[in-house]
Amino acid sequence: MKSPRLFACLSIIALAALLWPRLPLHAQSNGAGNEYLTIRWGGRENTHVVRPGGKVEFIGPELRKFTRPDHADERAFYLNAAMNGLVKEGWEFAGMNPDEIVMRRTVAR
Repeated sequence: MKSPRLFACLSIIALAALLWPRLPLHAQSNGAGNEYLTIRWGGRENTHVVRPGGKVEFIGPELRKFTRPDHADERAFYLNAAMNGLVKEGWEFAGMNPDEIVMRRTVAR
């Protein structure tokens, strides 16, 4: 009685092993990929963007153009301004930790 079950299980495992290399390995099959950038908070003067390829851009001069309202949190206000500027370039929010915001955009490969 156990022999047919064992045979069926082994057959399924063998079939899965044969089909495994044919399964798609990437979630995106349209030939597109993602690139990422990081906004690193360092105060209004030292906040910078690390772009794909390792280029670092200090954005203090751009942030000085904004007038922060009284009682508004400095970090939140200026990081929001930086994010809104990058959204205009096609970037979207991907994640964050206390000091950094990660953004991504889809690129054709």
